[in-house]
Amino acid sequence: MSRGGRENTRIEPERRCIVTGDVQPKAGLVRFVLGPDGLIYPDLAEKLPGRGIWVTADRDAIEKAATKGLFARAAKAPAKAPENLADMVEAGLAHRVIELISLERKAGKAVIGFEKVKGWLAEGRAKVLFQASDGSERGKGKLWTPEGGRWFGCLTSSELGLAFGRDHAIHGALAAGGLTRRVIDEAARLAGMRKQDGGKPAWKDMKTA
Repeated sequence: MSRGGRENTRIEPERRCIVTGDVQPKAGLVRFVLGPDGLIYPDLAEKLPGRGIWVTADRDAIEKAATKGLFARAAKAPAKAPENLADMVEAGLAHRVIELISLERKAGKAVIGFEKVKGWLAEGRAKVLFQASDGSERGKGKLWTPEGGRWFGCLTSSELGLAFGRDHAIHGALAAGGLTRRVIDEAARLAGMRKQDGGKPAWKDMKTA
């Protein structure tokens, strides 16, 4: 198993990406809808009314859909995508990951700091390890991916710190259960947008929690 883990034990609802044509687990795609004003909107919570248009959680794929008229083709109607659509999706996913980690922290299911995270890893309590993308590689290399769990490096130190009410943080860990499954799904999509974990599509990086 690689650092990020590759085992897939969940049965995922699937959708077809309008860019690649691949049928993928829904958790690895981003849903878009055509608004009554003819604009394309990202629906990260997947709750907006209307027929969903699905694109792989990948910056290049979303930009191609926006610039090549693929949204209009999929909607079978005139559709205009904002020039900064990929940026909107990335910022929205980062916000969702930060908020979910914050909720896990308040529930006592998340910790930060090298020693606390190392303790959780040693005790087998950690299911997910977050390490800031701008943190020291030497320091990050002293920790390890939880057994049967996941590692993410898609947040900056300021973003990870924000999730814990701090100015910055380099290491964070989440326990299993609670909202951790949702954190993994959203973080995998964000990693795809930010070309983390080798730039692999998020749908190929799903695991249970």
